[in-house]
Amino acid sequence: MEKMHNVLSKSVRGLSYTLSALIIIVVFYVAVFGVFSESYLRVGMLFIGGLLILLLYSERSESLTDKLLALITAVFLSVAVYQYFRAAAEIETGLYFLTSKDILLGTLGLVAVIELTRRSVGMVMAGVAAFVLIYGAFGQFAPGFMRHAGITSEELIQVLWFSFDGVFGRPMATVVSTILIFIIFGAVLEFLTIDKVLVKLALAATGRVRSGPAAAATVASGLFGTISGSAVANVVGTGVITIPLIKKRGFKPHFAGAVEAAASSGGQITPPIMGAVAFIMADVTGQPYLTICLAATIPAILYYAGLFMAISSAAREMDIEPNAPPKWDFTWREVAQIIVFMISLTSIVVAMVGGSSPAYSGFIGVAFAIVLGFALKPKLLADIQSWMTFIRSAGMISAQLVVIVGAVGIIIGILNLTGVGLRFASLVASYADGQLAVSLILMALACLLLGMGMPTVPAYLIIVLVMGPALQKLGVPIIHTHMFVLYFGVLSAVTPPVALAAFAAAPIAGAGAMRTAIEASRLALPGFVIPFAFVYQPAMLLGTGYELLASAQSILFVTLAVLLISRACYPSKGKARYSPIGLALALALLFVGPMVSWIATAATIAVFFIERFSNTLTPKNS
Repeated sequence: MEKMHNVLSKSVRGLSYTLSALIIIVVFYVAVFGVFSESYLRVGMLFIGGLLILLLYSERSESLTDKLLALITAVFLSVAVYQYFRAAAEIETGLYFLTSKDILLGTLGLVAVIELTRRSVGMVMAGVAAFVLIYGAFGQFAPGFMRHAGITSEELIQVLWFSFDGVFGRPMATVVSTILIFIIFGAVLEFLTIDKVLVKLALAATGRVRSGPAAAATVASGLFGTISGSAVANVVGTGVITIPLIKKRGFKPHFAGAVEAAASSGGQITPPIMGAVAFIMADVTGQPYLTICLAATIPAILYYAGLFMAISSAAREMDIEPNAPPKWDFTWREVAQIIVFMISLTSIVVAMVGGSSPAYSGFIGVAFAIVLGFALKPKLLADIQSWMTFIRSAGMISAQLVVIVGAVGIIIGILNLTGVGLRFASLVASYADGQLAVSLILMALACLLLGMGMPTVPAYLIIVLVMGPALQKLGVPIIHTHMFVLYFGVLSAVTPPVALAAFAAAPIAGAGAMRTAIEASRLALPGFVIPFAFVYQPAMLLGTGYELLASAQSILFVTLAVLLISRACYPSKGKARYSPIGLALALALLFVGPMVSWIATAATIAVFFIERFSNTLTPKNS
């Protein structure tokens, strides 16, 4: 019996590696040669990814019930995909009419997607998808503005499963044709251990500053976070190195975890890749990818500037003294690895500027990383264990992302069918009574609520569909609208009560989860204000049609406001009295007209001067 169990385990493991390798091969093919068939690519990737997830989770689980549930899910997914492929040609032309068998099998497919989502990212995302699906089926009985006119089961399944408007809609198309190559790019960098060298570089670069490893965590997480599609994955990847070093420097455990959580979340808003959101935003808005990157650059810099200021102020508040910088010796191979990272990232941007598609540009980056990386570390070519880890990691992360956007497709399909997003926009407008500030606050809270417990890509897509119309109805430009939504979707990862990034960092730091989340929110506070600046200082987003002088003015005002807020969150000992003044000046800089903002600028410089030299200017009592 035990021998049979071992044979079965090896077979499952071998099949999972085969499916992972197949995903990687398909991604490379699509990046180089383009999409061979929309139906077969989208549906096939969901099928392969779904089976891979079921195999890997069954392999880890000892529960017979769990294995049986996985088998049932696999059957549901298989029969639903088979039925789709039977009618693929008619579906693509829009001339397919559903039978009762189609409705049943399509329903089983939706159930399978929700169960796969639960296994991939937990109950929150799966629960939202299930709730929205039930709402679509029975929303005609809902109270108030949530009630819709009713949707027949045929129409529901037609849109959600047998069309390109639901599970296999535009988000799925963007992920399988564009984003997965960048997931593989991140896995390649980990395979080549470049992520660890980046952490070492960050530690060396920040060794002289008071906050030391905390500042290093910010740099490393920002560098690797832009490639990683998940703040939680970034926390786990870099946090195991940085968090113990931050604690060793003298920071409290909850603060160490909060720094890593806030910094890792910021990677999702940092160009050029922005955790793959940049490509989806370009697709949804119809704006060029490079325009999105240019618009996102200044806000990302300001987010990390605020984080640096907050960490530095906190170090002073905790009486952490600067010490001699640790000596970090880089071997020639490590220096070369850093150069490989820079060349690979640069090649992606250069290829895009040259007119290549995002997917092909990503392939070029992967090619540079692989060729140069193996030239530096030829032994990796024969390291079977590292290859297996890379194949499984790249395949699993890709599979999870495909399944997640499948669940997002359910939500988007229902929202489009019911029009609840537009009704929500009208409701917000009626509550705010034309007050832009009130509308923005309501929307920020709704974005945080909708984004809780979700990875960045699905959070952004769901929020922008529900909240986007409300913002645009207020006259906010499209890129500013999407950036506003993205920031609050990302920051939901550090916002209690469901702060996934902070909760992932807490056990590594040995701290309480909620205390870590509250501290992460405090550190990231400027990030909660920056989105409002998109609306009140719109010229700060470069490349959105404003003159250079107007952009420089807006950037100056927002920079000073971010620094004031960061210092107010962690005032130096004996200088807490300046915090209310700083917050008041930050509000004047951001939300009032240019004349008042220039007066506030002069007052801010005066406050910085007085605060800096107050000990010198104040006579000591004899």
